Amino acid sequence: MNILIIGSGGREHALAWKMSKSHQCDQLFIAPGNPGTASIGTNLPIATTHFEGLQKAVLEHQIGMIVVGPEDPLVKGIYDFFANNPLTQHINVIGPSAQAAQLEGSKAFSKHFMQRHQIPTASYAEFTADNYEEGVQYLRQHSLPIVLKADGLAAGKGVIIAQTTQEALQSFDEMILQKQFGEASAKVVVEQFLTGIEVSVFALTDGKNYQIIGHAKDYKRIGEGDQGLNTGGMGCVTPVPFMDDAFMQKVEKTIIQPTIEGIAKEGLVYKGFVFFGLMNQNGTPYVIEYNCRLGDPETEVILPRLQTDLVSLLAAVDNGTLEDVNIEYHTASFATVMTVSGGYPGEYKKGYPITGIQEAQALPQTLVFQAGTGFQNDEIVTQGGRVITVTAAGNDLQSAVNTAQKGCELIQFTDKYFRKDIGYEFA
Repeated sequence: MNILIIGSGGREHALAWKMSKSHQCDQLFIAPGNPGTASIGTNLPIATTHFEGLQKAVLEHQIGMIVVGPEDPLVKGIYDFFANNPLTQHINVIGPSAQAAQLEGSKAFSKHFMQRHQIPTASYAEFTADNYEEGVQYLRQHSLPIVLKADGLAAGKGVIIAQTTQEALQSFDEMILQKQFGEASAKVVVEQFLTGIEVSVFALTDGKNYQIIGHAKDYKRIGEGDQGLNTGGMGCVTPVPFMDDAFMQKVEKTIIQPTIEGIAKEGLVYKGFVFFGLMNQNGTPYVIEYNCRLGDPETEVILPRLQTDLVSLLAAVDNGTLEDVNIEYHTASFATVMTVSGGYPGEYKKGYPITGIQEAQALPQTLVFQAGTGFQNDEIVTQGGRVITVTAAGNDLQSAVNTAQKGCELIQFTDKYFRKDIGYEFA
């Protein structure tokens, strides 16, 4: 089978690496891809939301499976585009319909969904310009800290945790009145702040059945000790020590099962990954957010741990055999550490040459996944804020982290930065 992966980040490089190992994968294409994916398959210079261009490539290369990496094309209806076209409706598209993708595309939609299906989450209220003054009064009376979320997609930057009422009011003003995130913040969801440890669980569903394919703890803050601004993710570890059988049974019973049952009851078409962003509050899991695709950099740590053939898993989503698949994991621990451009998540410069990738890959049990990289005269250069992840396996989390950090030290580019304390709670 010929397969197309849509996206250009570390997640897509990890997907390409994993899927290329399958005996069911004949030819692999990535649109638009990056220098890392170019070493595994064929990059196609097509934007992730250029559906007509993607359709042309799909027909030309006789694609049998499409795996959608980022959220934007999903929310914009890529599943529906291919499913509703007689020329492409036979293709197995891994991703939800546009309506189902609202679980990620609209914070308000996902909150209403959780309410309807009694899924544990933080209490909340939602506001627009129409009831702005009501929102101001709500914020003035709210306990601290306060969480403000832009309703729509804001590239992972639409969440503010305000420590003071003044900060909350300023952020509220910037989001709604000053349109900080454009249409994404025309509506703002204000949430109760949940204390605890943030973790992620990943499932694959055909809309009725599901399989858990991994879990991870991500480190979102730019600074060590979880200080500073939020990022798209600075590193991950798996398996997480406290996510034992008892905790995972709670997650399944109170969150995953009612979510999948809710999807089925509401007639949502969903064939793909579900990312459950959770808060472990004294042993009780609450949903912070849903994502309708795999996370980044979580993908770079859960796929190396997953032993089951990924292409077979994704084929099972299409042919109705998902519940029969056995999920197997490596016994090792895995850690991934992200190298980023200086200045990220604020302004940063691009185009710096990158060296040391092969040296890092030569370390034992180590994988290097390219994220924000590009070609410049056949040379690999920085092209994004998050540049390269190094994933390593070890007998325990600390040894995995140590090896991943060594890989990050070997990779060199101007103003490189990475956190040296990923997995610090479990050392």
